[in-house]
Amino acid sequence: MSDQAAPFRSPFADVAPTLAAYTDDVLFGDVWKRPGLSPRDRSLITVATLIALYRTNELPFHVKYALQNGVTQGEIAEMITHLAFYAGWPSASTAVGIARKVFDEAGAGD
Repeated sequence: MSDQAAPFRSPFADVAPTLAAYTDDVLFGDVWKRPGLSPRDRSLITVATLIALYRTNELPFHVKYALQNGVTQGEIAEMITHLAFYAGWPSASTAVGIARKVFDEAGAGD
């Protein structure tokens, strides 16, 4: 397990503490820290996958996390546009609304 702190404490720890521990310790503690890809690259992959799979519940957190990992708002917008052709317009247009809200909460754009 990693000695570094997880990026957040799972919001579902009160209901599923073991799942929360796996999320914090294994997913964000081990998987996200593997040397094969940078956190930025992992964020790009994760956000693209969440958009393609229409996982709107997890997408806001990961868009914000991607920004923290160095992905720009412009790159996220370009990713969404690109995915419209592969994942479909509904997935992309929903992602635009989610990204807009995250960008607004994050402050000034790039």
